[in-house]
Amino acid sequence: MVSLKDKVEEMEREEIIRALKETGWVKAKAARVLGITERMIGYKIRKYGIKISLTGEERDFFDKQDL
Repeated sequence: MVSLKDKVEEMEREEIIRALKETGWVKAKAARVLGITERMIGYKIRKYGIKISLTGEERDFFDKQDL
């Protein structure tokens, strides 16, 4: 049986990933969407081991940019 804490953490992780995808993986924008600080989203990204995941289309876009 999964604990309530584990369920809440999984939901939080999924919402953070959703917000990051919606904002192009810009942490400051995702934090605003979620109503938390940039510092807090950074902490939670590390806590949950979230890694940037780009689709093929997104990779193509960033490859063409002079970043």
